[in-house]
Amino acid sequence: MTLTSPDTTVVGGRPVVPSRGALRPLGLAEVRLAGGFWGTRQRVNAEATLPHARAWMDRLGWTGNLTAATRSPDRRGREFSDSEVHKLLEAMSWEAGRAPNPELEKQITELTSAIAAAQSPDGYLGTAFGGPGQRPRYSDLAWGHELYCAGHFLQAAVARARTAGEDDELLRVARGVADHVCAEFATNPGVCGHPEIEMALVELHRVTGEARYLDQAAEFVARRGRRTLPPHQFGWSYFSDETPVRDNPVMHGHAVRALYLACGAVDVAVETGDRALLDAVAAQFDRTLARRTYLTGGMGSRHTDEAFGDDFVLPADRAYSETCAGVATIMLAWRLLLATGDGRYDDVIERVLYNVVATAIGDDGRSFFYANTLHQRTRTAELPDDREQLGFGGGPRAPWFEVSCCLPNLARLLASLACYTATADDTGVRLHQYADADLATTLSDGREVGLAVRTRYPDDGVITVRVTKTDDRPWSLTLRVPGWAEGAVLHTTYGRHPAPVGDVVVHRNFVVGEEIRLELPVRPRFTAADPRVDAVRGCVAVERGPVVYCAESTALDLDPLRVDPTSRPVDGPEGVVVQALLGTPPDRPWPYGAPVEPPGGAHTPLTLVPYHRWARGGPSTMRVWLPQG
Repeated sequence: MTLTSPDTTVVGGRPVVPSRGALRPLGLAEVRLAGGFWGTRQRVNAEATLPHARAWMDRLGWTGNLTAATRSPDRRGREFSDSEVHKLLEAMSWEAGRAPNPELEKQITELTSAIAAAQSPDGYLGTAFGGPGQRPRYSDLAWGHELYCAGHFLQAAVARARTAGEDDELLRVARGVADHVCAEFATNPGVCGHPEIEMALVELHRVTGEARYLDQAAEFVARRGRRTLPPHQFGWSYFSDETPVRDNPVMHGHAVRALYLACGAVDVAVETGDRALLDAVAAQFDRTLARRTYLTGGMGSRHTDEAFGDDFVLPADRAYSETCAGVATIMLAWRLLLATGDGRYDDVIERVLYNVVATAIGDDGRSFFYANTLHQRTRTAELPDDREQLGFGGGPRAPWFEVSCCLPNLARLLASLACYTATADDTGVRLHQYADADLATTLSDGREVGLAVRTRYPDDGVITVRVTKTDDRPWSLTLRVPGWAEGAVLHTTYGRHPAPVGDVVVHRNFVVGEEIRLELPVRPRFTAADPRVDAVRGCVAVERGPVVYCAESTALDLDPLRVDPTSRPVDGPEGVVVQALLGTPPDRPWPYGAPVEPPGGAHTPLTLVPYHRWARGGPSTMRVWLPQG
């Protein structure tokens, strides 16, 4: 993996700005979503999700915790509730950078003032520890989440600095927080039970140039796996403290914590030129993708400890697949993509976007899934829009959860999503995710280039790219053909050409108005799991392009459903159609005995819907994996 040093000039704000790597990420001022699948969701995020989250945090007292007077045992929410406010502030900062909004600016200023007032003179920031009647600071590193909360605040400050300028008050407060962390943990040998501070310190280093922040992040990564945190019923892996990062063969333990730590490790590796660490994390991710990941791209198969299971232990009906783990998967894949230029990470990001992120958020932007099961045996329930759901397990989309980490996590990703669609390198522009977008950037040699991308993807596979700005010198446009898209075709000025899976490069003297069209064969297909995935052996799933499909019903029992694997799935007017049997086996007093022949009858058409559309029409049952028969 070669690490070069691309131009890192900040343009309009980018979530990740490595000082070296194969690709240069583009900022919010360089790429703008223009509608379509993701542009619509970004608009809903701005108009509905952000004010919805703010209203709930105000109502529950989480934003009120940030005033100095409430730093007492009477503070509201869990010990990590500060982090949700910080994530919301980050989302607001990206949104304000994307589309200036006076009301949003007013709220950002208001929250910034509250946070600045809540900060202690020595830089410490947190409302759950250290106040009158509260436990001492850092007295519970395993569960206290103090560094976790600090990390999310630093990321909010980075977002604000990259969208509003480095003289912003939030960055001043963030420097104080980071200085305090560096001073405290120069003598305190501990680590936080929930990784997050590592990548936040690296990004703050990238904004400020302060070497101490990078050094502290590297130190935290190096300390991991030494079992310095107290023993726990779920083991040290729950805290990502069982095995040193470099020695992990695969991701294990709490899925979000493991993925956040991996992000921090990649950031440290890139900034310090540590190829061995980068290769170690990449290898862990490869094995995790190959053995511990759901078809949807979801990660985490155990509800009890929100953790990865063992290799190939991927039960559909007990899939945890936390939404935050989906966001973290995108964050890690993006970092590895920027570092290595390896386009297979694009396919990972795409899978998670369409099948976890798009699934998790309601159409109105005011309800969401915490966990993302692949098999709902009983009908989901209707929840009042003014009642939070207790716990953080499965169930229907809810307006709020007692632990509501996922909603602001989705919000900050959607607000900055344009930054994940394209990059630049020494030769030109590379498109990674297909969405209606307008792009204008400056290449490393100073040339200005522009593109307009238009598509109905993923409903169909036609992506049209029109050149809107160029000069008379050649440059490269790189398009991605996903792994499922065998038989893709590229149309250029010079005719029609086969487009093999992987990167397709068009290098020429472009002219303004010229169009390049990529046609991906978006058609339904059966997919089978590795036979070592016991839970779905003998089943098939249906995919169409990057989208996973499911059977959903508001009335039928889907458990006895069987599909005819010899009959290919086809497009229908309302979804993908398969041939299926829905007969129910006879009840018996004991559920075991001699094999019973399944009920006979002809297969009938059954319409499947995109997995990301399920549970949007009311209470229903659902399954992704369909038994064959």
